[in-house]
Amino acid sequence: MQAGLNSFTLTPKRWIETTGAVGITSKAGRYGGTYAHKDIAFEFASWVSVEFKLYLIKEFQRLKETEREQLGWDIRRSRSTSSTPARPTC
Repeated sequence: MQAGLNSFTLTPKRWIETTGAVGITSKAGRYGGTYAHKDIAFEFASWVSVEFKLYLIKEFQRLKETEREQLGWDIRRSRSTSSTPARPTC
């Protein structure tokens, strides 16, 4: 077992092969690199950097607020117009 040694390294390619990871690929050589689905990349970056995670949260909140303003949507208005009493059936 090498996991506790200073010389232990685990390449992305070896990790992918060992775990059968889906949504992430690694290619060596020229034009190579490690590529992941955007959800995996965001989660990894959030784990590495707390600042990045907070940035993502704030940016998501800003985008949702902008979307709400552009649509002119208000939950109170929507609820009041759609909450008409049900008619009894005979």
